[in-house]
Amino acid sequence: MRRHGIALVISAPSGAGKTTLIGRLREEFPHFGYSISCTTRAPRDGERDGADYHFLTRARFEELRESGHFAEWAEVHGNLYGTPLAPVREMLRQGQDVLFDIDVQGARQLKQSLGEAVFVFILPPSLAELERRLRGRGLDSEETIARRLRNARAELREAAWYDYLVVNDDVDTAHDHLRAAYVAATLRPLCRPDLLRALEQGALDAAAV
Repeated sequence: MRRHGIALVISAPSGAGKTTLIGRLREEFPHFGYSISCTTRAPRDGERDGADYHFLTRARFEELRESGHFAEWAEVHGNLYGTPLAPVREMLRQGQDVLFDIDVQGARQLKQSLGEAVFVFILPPSLAELERRLRGRGLDSEETIARRLRNARAELREAAWYDYLVVNDDVDTAHDHLRAAYVAATLRPLCRPDLLRALEQGALDAAAV
């Protein structure tokens, strides 16, 4: 029976534990698809065009952006990055689920281009705990930590429009909740467009016999 794929969009402030939770979800569900992004930055050693990224000139990227080619795009450190929309839609049409690990800015764009997507926001148990985690990593300067906390407050104000909120206080519980959100999404009628039709047809066939 035909199944329509799910675009699962996950966002979180830095330090909320999103990478860990996504890693655990991928371990349990390794079938998520991957969309090759476009970028205007130069290839790094070992990167191949069409495999790691589609490497484009800035002019070409902007031309594609204006034509609606991207599901979402952003400028990071002077370089443009974007997710082509058509390959994602084709994967979903083929029944392939696609996971987006993306910030709030990109998620808002996906809300417009992929309105059927499922949006999950990973929350820290508190801002105090978020700060403790950021400091505990020992990776960031005071200036960077302050900036990440400012950004976190702004991102938390966006969380209300997401479909699901997962509080990462205990990682096992948070994983269970993220998993539940994903599994629940697979039960939507949108994902199984032929189910009711097939059941109805089967009932009609049984009645005919």
